[in-house]
Amino acid sequence: MELKRVVVTGLGTINALGHNVAETWENLKNGISGCDKITQFDASKFKTQIACEIKNYDVTQWIPKQDARKMDRYAQYGVIAAMEAMEDSGLVVGQFDSDRAGVIWGSGIGGLQTFQDEVQAYIANGKVPRFNPFFIPKMIADIASGHISIKYDLRGPNFTTVSACASSANALVDAFNYIRLGHADIFIAGGSEAPVTEASVGGFNAMHAISTRNDDPKTASRPFDKDRDGFVIGEGGAALVLEEYEHAVKRGARIYAEFVGGGLTADAHHITAPHPEGRGAAKVMQFALRDAGMKPEDLDYVNLHGTSTGLGDIAETKAVKEVFGDYAYQLSISSTKSMHGHLLGGTGAMEALVSVLAIKHGIIPPTINQFNLEPEIDPKLDFTFLKAKQRQIRSALSNTFGFGGHNVSVIFKKI
Repeated sequence: MELKRVVVTGLGTINALGHNVAETWENLKNGISGCDKITQFDASKFKTQIACEIKNYDVTQWIPKQDARKMDRYAQYGVIAAMEAMEDSGLVVGQFDSDRAGVIWGSGIGGLQTFQDEVQAYIANGKVPRFNPFFIPKMIADIASGHISIKYDLRGPNFTTVSACASSANALVDAFNYIRLGHADIFIAGGSEAPVTEASVGGFNAMHAISTRNDDPKTASRPFDKDRDGFVIGEGGAALVLEEYEHAVKRGARIYAEFVGGGLTADAHHITAPHPEGRGAAKVMQFALRDAGMKPEDLDYVNLHGTSTGLGDIAETKAVKEVFGDYAYQLSISSTKSMHGHLLGGTGAMEALVSVLAIKHGIIPPTINQFNLEPEIDPKLDFTFLKAKQRQIRSALSNTFGFGGHNVSVIFKKI
């Protein structure tokens, strides 16, 4: 069968670098770090006391208080990102077929703060079990997609993908496939996470997974640096409006880029560590290229997963060299997690959004906080260290990998 073409017609985000796409892109271009001391709880007793929190967050700027109190912060972030993406797309409810429009959202954890709060309150109360009637609908990982579909009367496919840090990239690939197979015209796809909680920080500390560079938060996330000591937790969400090409053209939509391919693999190696040779990472990029009908040399930019972890950074660069061969040295690559942090289940959508903006503006966002390159990493690769650079970008690939060995790559092309 002939597959439909899929394009990006709307973008939205809220994260540590900005309350919208414009603020975020400006700070990305300028190499700004969103990391600082944790303010959402007293982190003084934790090994890690820093995170990429959203600054000056007041949910009532976007969502009425009576509605917001029924949502965990992860769902609030999802709705806020979707609101910007829908406005950006120019889509108006009632002017498209709602039965052919849906939501696929990704979250690796869901309402962790809600779960933590309710359990703490139950333990403190002791004698009589009292729970908030919104406990379950605030906590469950699928509820953000439900809120978004209700807000915009989107009656097509609606569900949430959960694959740890690959969750929202999985959501994008699923939405892409529904549209190109002709089952829908429009999707709001993306993901969100609100992991700046005691439980999350404590859990990642126990794994020695996150940075403890509390004395210098702005340089804590150091992808590919020999002194990196783990990733930095980030919060927020990102949404992309994906649309069937002819549907978008017919309504005169502004098109950012074409979504041309996606790949999914598993490392089948370890619950938290990547395969040391980047086996799954290499395969997922190859599968995405094959799905897009592209050769490695058709790409100009790769947004790396690049978490600032000891094993992950090395494995991913090995995979890039395996897939691209000598052409790897002509690629521009970078890890924007060095600025916005690791949004866990929301990170795939966040970095897909960054990749689309890179194509639109012809700018490679940098990898900041590079001081001493990890000796096991090839210094001839162009990591776009410290400063953004201009480059004509025909197409961009974004990698996202998650605990459990989940790997997703997505490819966007200039149109």
